[in-house]
Amino acid sequence: MKKKLNNLVAKCFRWRERNINREVKDRLFRFLFEKDREALLQLYNALNGTEYPDPSRLRIVTIENVVYITMKNDLAFVVAGVLNLYEHQSTCNPNMPVRFLIYLAQEYQKAIEEAEESLYGERQILLPTPQCIVFYNGEKQMPEEQILRLSEAFENRDCQAAVELAVRVLNINYGHNGELMKKCRVLSEYAEFVQISRSFATQGTNMKTALNQAVDYCVENGILSDFLRKYRAEVLGMLLEEFDVKKYERTLKQEGREEGDIQRMIQSVEAVSRNLKITPGQACAILEVTEEEYINAKKGVKS
Repeated sequence: MKKKLNNLVAKCFRWRERNINREVKDRLFRFLFEKDREALLQLYNALNGTEYPDPSRLRIVTIENVVYITMKNDLAFVVAGVLNLYEHQSTCNPNMPVRFLIYLAQEYQKAIEEAEESLYGERQILLPTPQCIVFYNGEKQMPEEQILRLSEAFENRDCQAAVELAVRVLNINYGHNGELMKKCRVLSEYAEFVQISRSFATQGTNMKTALNQAVDYCVENGILSDFLRKYRAEVLGMLLEEFDVKKYERTLKQEGREEGDIQRMIQSVEAVSRNLKITPGQACAILEVTEEEYINAKKGVKS
């Protein structure tokens, strides 16, 4: 059992090192919209009912050197006095409001430093209005749109909270949010490309071959064709990394379930937490153990 636990922790550590140090760090969603400013402005207009025509008014402000490396924001940009924080997710995460709160604080600190204004002066510092949006394209069934609120995580609901943050979660799987897709062609084609890639990836052939076939199909059928011709190698690298990580995570979770023993479950959570330098709660999520089970086990209560 000890050897199995050590192997599990070693795999977690290798996975962390690989994902922090890999050459292709960007997700496809971010890569696509950072390369095409017109598409990014079109997406903003589609979400806000605006008609800004000039992509040069858009300024990317995504922070690269984030302290919390596992919480890196996908895409941030300012246009017309609005700070847009976009995150692409393939899993449902109820902690997005607090993550966006951290992103927002970092963005505002950067904005204040660039403005060379003092927080202690008599003059009020003007800040761009924040919009926090998650684009969900996981395989779990989700509503077209939902709002996650920071206050939903507060322990004492009877006390009036001094702060609130709302996150708009949009389902961008192919066939969802039709009106939004009509207004933003690139987003629509991205959703279709993801759907086609998944379809080819499940055909049982070699993964690299399957994804190459998916890219060929999309190029031939006018789905992100110009983008895929220009950045084919980069796109394939990102897709292969994504599918590889998902496969590895499923294996990791299965091994975690096979531990079975309560004491070894505690050891697994704490070993992963220590080696990955994450909280026990985050380690629980990796091992597919609820935080409540972990806490009860620590108390000697088997749930």
